[in-house]
Amino acid sequence: MTDLFSPVKLGSIAMSNRMVMAPLTRNRSNMEGVPQPINVTYYEQRASAGLIITEATPISAMGHGYPLLPGIYTDAQVAGWKKITDAVHAKGGKIVIQLWHVGRISHPSLLNGAQPVAPSGIKPAGKAFTYTGLVDYVEPRALDATELPGIVADYVHATKCALAAGFDGVEIHSANGYLLDQFLRDGTNKRTDSYGGSIENRARLLMEVTKAVVAVAGSDKVGVRLSPVNPFNDMKDSNPQALFNDVTEQLNQFNLAYLHVVEGGIHGGGVADPFDFDAMRKLCKSPYMANLSYDKARGNAAIASGHADAVAYGVPFIANPDLVERFRQDAPLNEADSKSFYGGTEKGYIDYPFLNA
Repeated sequence: MTDLFSPVKLGSIAMSNRMVMAPLTRNRSNMEGVPQPINVTYYEQRASAGLIITEATPISAMGHGYPLLPGIYTDAQVAGWKKITDAVHAKGGKIVIQLWHVGRISHPSLLNGAQPVAPSGIKPAGKAFTYTGLVDYVEPRALDATELPGIVADYVHATKCALAAGFDGVEIHSANGYLLDQFLRDGTNKRTDSYGGSIENRARLLMEVTKAVVAVAGSDKVGVRLSPVNPFNDMKDSNPQALFNDVTEQLNQFNLAYLHVVEGGIHGGGVADPFDFDAMRKLCKSPYMANLSYDKARGNAAIASGHADAVAYGVPFIANPDLVERFRQDAPLNEADSKSFYGGTEKGYIDYPFLNA
């Protein structure tokens, strides 16, 4: 029987099991966005996952939206990540990097005084996390169409850096209210040019980015992440089913390694709209990765039914570096300490016990 422990190939990525470590922002890089020795230990500890997707990683200085994020656009950052990929590969693991531009979910203090950018000049509700604490978001600057090839070029540069750092692939982050998701959804995209209005226009930037990244890395090393009904970061759309069904069909042209879907709302946001994920999955011609509140039983059921080819787990991997083995043995799980999720030291990062400890 095919289950979470069965091997699978997502594009060129041969996984020993179907349990994926989801991308998890942990805010423990240095001020220059260079991964540190503590980060090497963290990822190495979790190398038994069939695949690790790194924390979301800015593709440029303008892509940052939180303190102490690792980047993937300077030589020093590439060197820092190379230590991580080497450590994961030495343990027999596979690892891809999630490419990120936050768009409007930032603050000038995180961007050397620059105004955050977005498809349209719509200020998000909520507050930005900065080095001096929580502050109100500012109104972003609407990107001019002439600037968008530069954004695509930043994704290309980051992809080249990721390959130089030894990653097995890249994941394009088009979810959770960040830049590419802001272009997709009509609650944040009010443009009247060829990047706004119709679904085809709103999806144009994602397709341009995906085409360019695939040209560099090869389609068998590229995944895309979507979150059709996640309201996090003040997001909404008037018809998410039509939008994301269409986006899924458009992405089929690239023969991606996988499509990674957040099946609901994160951070207690709930589901803003009813949505048929099975319908979206049936349209998807690439391997499908399901994400959100899965446990072992739901994960196995999703694999057995054909709903998912792989299942991504977030918080369980924070607290259980050996989550695969714990699931295999039906062993009890460590409880995650939410106070240490974002920023801090070794505590709540690399000190969770293994079963054999």
